[in-house]
Amino acid sequence: MQPQLDLGDAAEPEGTFTVSQLVDLINHRLRTGYDDGFWVRGEIQGWQAKGPHAYFSLADDQSATKAVVRVAFFAPQRERLRKLLDKHRLVLGDGIKVRIHGYLDLYGPTGQLSLKMGGIDPRFTLGDLAMQRDQVLRRLVAGGLVGANKRCSLSPAPLRVGVVTSVGSAAWHDFEHELSASGVGFELAVCDVRVQGDQAVAMVSAAIATLARRRLDAVVVIRGGGARNELAVFDAEPIALAIARAPLPVLTGLGHEVDRSIADEVAHTSYKTPTACAQALVQAAWDYRRRADRVFEAVCVASRAGFDAAEQRLVDRAHRIARRTHAAVVRADEGLGLRVESVRRSAARPLDASGRRLDRATGMLRARPPQLVDAEDRHLAGLAARVRAVDPVVMLARGWTITRDVAGAVVRDPSLVARGDRIVTEFAGGHLTSTVDSDEQPGSEHVP
Repeated sequence: MQPQLDLGDAAEPEGTFTVSQLVDLINHRLRTGYDDGFWVRGEIQGWQAKGPHAYFSLADDQSATKAVVRVAFFAPQRERLRKLLDKHRLVLGDGIKVRIHGYLDLYGPTGQLSLKMGGIDPRFTLGDLAMQRDQVLRRLVAGGLVGANKRCSLSPAPLRVGVVTSVGSAAWHDFEHELSASGVGFELAVCDVRVQGDQAVAMVSAAIATLARRRLDAVVVIRGGGARNELAVFDAEPIALAIARAPLPVLTGLGHEVDRSIADEVAHTSYKTPTACAQALVQAAWDYRRRADRVFEAVCVASRAGFDAAEQRLVDRAHRIARRTHAAVVRADEGLGLRVESVRRSAARPLDASGRRLDRATGMLRARPPQLVDAEDRHLAGLAARVRAVDPVVMLARGWTITRDVAGAVVRDPSLVARGDRIVTEFAGGHLTSTVDSDEQPGSEHVP
């Protein structure tokens, strides 16, 4: 029960604290209750580095209530634990499961209770990563996907290469420089992705699937070295599935000299660094070129030997053809001489017969023209008599007349003249001019 207050007395009741005193009391009780501090495990969320300090929330992902406690990781403790984290190649950040040691503290200015972090158990984080990795590997082995990409055939000269990397990183620079310096004409199709952080898994797996559908010789996944937990990105199952299901060989160079990721396990070939991966591609291209040069040289030698043999066979055949040709020409000359003599003998008879036919034709040609001329003269005389018979002068002499108007046109119908028109009538012995004094229509009878 709360003590009863005497409102008539202005003195403060016994046991009254100021806020600062209460905060100090709480912190004292927290420290004395846990002199050695305590260990807490959970998942880092909301990591924020503010200058030399860091702040984050530690969430209990196994609890149905999702309990969360704020953690303050101050500069002295960060510096003290840096060597331990570097030794195990760990970088703290969102999504990392940790077991940390610290003390509870109530911060007076904000009234916020937080855990002051002073230690960490790196084996807990590494063990969790190893457990997750083992679970993914077991599922891949059960599905028969671990060796699937290794069965893809790698071109002896992989010149068309798809690259999944963070463009602008040192890994990309080393890889690209190694290929450029080789003098080999590589064709690169690059997908710029994030290789760490929340979006890395989705971006890398999507890039592998996209490049695997193109007409390429191989797909390369590269990144620079980093913390061991950052390599856990390439332990993710989506990336492993994208590599295992790719129809092209996938090569990895993830920048870790010691560790191997699940991506390395399922890839066609894995290399320690991006530079080593590039050197392998260059070496394969040069090996292919040297093999091609040796094959070409062997072909040239064989071709030269074959050419020499073919040339000798050609010379021998040319000699045989020349001998046969000479003999054929001699035989043809003999046959031609016989044919010429035969033509000479057989040509005389047709010539004599043709001469006789020509003489007969000449005689006929000499006799025929006079006959034709006489017949044409008689025909011409008949035509002349017919022309004279229809001559107007002859007709006029017989008593016919020709009537014309003043314009000289022949008047063939009385309707062509009118009363008062002058007409000229032509006779055999002269002409007579008269004037029309009547206007008669054709067919009417004129009574003087």
